[in-house]
Amino acid sequence: MSAAWALFRRDLVLSLRIGGGFGLALGFFVLVAVLLPLGVGRDLVLLERLAPGLIWLGAALAALLSLDHLFQADLEDGSLDHFFFADAPLELLVLAKVAAHWLTTGLPLVIAAPVLAILLNLNMEQWLPLIVSLLVGTPALSLIGAAGAGLTAGLRRGGLLLSLLVLPLYVPVLIFGAAAATGGLGAPELLLLAGLSLFGLVVGPVAAAAALRLHVS
Repeated sequence: MSAAWALFRRDLVLSLRIGGGFGLALGFFVLVAVLLPLGVGRDLVLLERLAPGLIWLGAALAALLSLDHLFQADLEDGSLDHFFFADAPLELLVLAKVAAHWLTTGLPLVIAAPVLAILLNLNMEQWLPLIVSLLVGTPALSLIGAAGAGLTAGLRRGGLLLSLLVLPLYVPVLIFGAAAATGGLGAPELLLLAGLSLFGLVVGPVAAAAALRLHVS
């Protein structure tokens, strides 16, 4: 646990200092929310109807934008080799990195969601379901994406391949996330979204660790 905690703190500090994860994902998320109303036009009713899906799409793309660097820096500086000799299991170390990734990408998106909801003319009654759906569902984006990041670590044009691998897996999260945001706090889609995050919590670190072992071998 001490190795995992140290890795979590290191990734968190590096991301906040450099801004590669935190600033890039949040900036892209805000940019999507600002530009989409310009494309939809003056139809405020249509914009309000599309707002939950657009916000969730922006959150998925923003999370994907920073996944390419999840293991790349560790591979380049040799830290990844030390993961295999640490006292903690590799799956736990991967989970620590994913937790740091979510705190610097997913959580800022949740906090910024009410401001973006105003830009997209979303009804105030839908703000709380939207925030809860993002809070419950965005961990699945990081957990599922970690497996793809492990497979593409060290590959040339790995970001493009990562997008092709991960985006189809994001489809259920986007569907249930948008439905939960519009269906209210009692929507069954919210439970399904929580189930996807729990599924990612179990499968994501295991799949990412297996991919990293395959890459090193």
